[in-house]
Amino acid sequence: MSSSTHPKPDVVVSGELFAPVSPGIELCYQTFGDPDDEPLLLVMGLGGPMIWWDPDLCRMLAASGFYVIRYDNRDTGRSSRAPGRVKRSTLVRAFAGGRVRVPYRMADLAGDAFGLLDHLGIESAHVVGVSMGGMIVQTMAISRPARVRSLTSIMSTTGKRTVGWQHPAVMPAMIASRGVGREAYVKASTTMWRLIGSPAYPQTREEVEREAVETYDRGVSASGVMRQMLAILTQPNRSQALRSLRVPALVVHGLADKMVHVSGGRATAAAIPGAELLLIDGMGHDLPRELYETFTLAIRRTADRTPR
Repeated sequence: MSSSTHPKPDVVVSGELFAPVSPGIELCYQTFGDPDDEPLLLVMGLGGPMIWWDPDLCRMLAASGFYVIRYDNRDTGRSSRAPGRVKRSTLVRAFAGGRVRVPYRMADLAGDAFGLLDHLGIESAHVVGVSMGGMIVQTMAISRPARVRSLTSIMSTTGKRTVGWQHPAVMPAMIASRGVGREAYVKASTTMWRLIGSPAYPQTREEVEREAVETYDRGVSASGVMRQMLAILTQPNRSQALRSLRVPALVVHGLADKMVHVSGGRATAAAIPGAELLLIDGMGHDLPRELYETFTLAIRRTADRTPR
């Protein structure tokens, strides 16, 4: 197994493929590397398509001995849209702790991920999730621990209301009316990433705008983001359940994260027995290119703790 973290030209990259995972839900996915290597499932966060897992990072992970799988969550990118309309008033009520009806829950998103592994004939995998994706992979490990080889939760939280809170400026920006069309989406995205991105690793405006255009052209769903937000707001507190985990775990969090306060990462690591906590100064709520090698080495190190 190679320990190199630099992209290799011979990493095999699949085309974009589709997997039926449950009635009415089909996920778009892509793989990097050798299917005989250790499977590594990458799970993105709120409204984030699989292209937010940069191909260079995916190649670095594949070069370190993983068969990398990235995918669009339901309601994102080229995957299926779920039914059910969520009003802003419903989000506000859920944010305040009120009871609401939800189109789907975090457990359903975890079920989608297991459905993708089933489609690929993979019994168990290393799982890595960012933000909402971290919530999904935590849920996977709790619900079906035999199928999770190792767990990496990045810039996420336990679901406990008193940790991982948002900076007060974030929620208004998230639920603000954005207008329609590509230009409006790019403008709103630029505003959001300026707010939550990594201050020590800033992207240029051109980079942010290019990614926003790619995301919009791939397929965005404002109603889908609302459904995902409601799943986040109504997630259970996993703190106690996380204490039952016996898998190698890594928790990564930026000390400058305005979307999910670092207390969420600290609480996650404290809850999972033996978890490694990696706090990164100047990192916000994104995956800076300058940290790809750091992420790759840490994920590899965590996977290597899995009993053979």
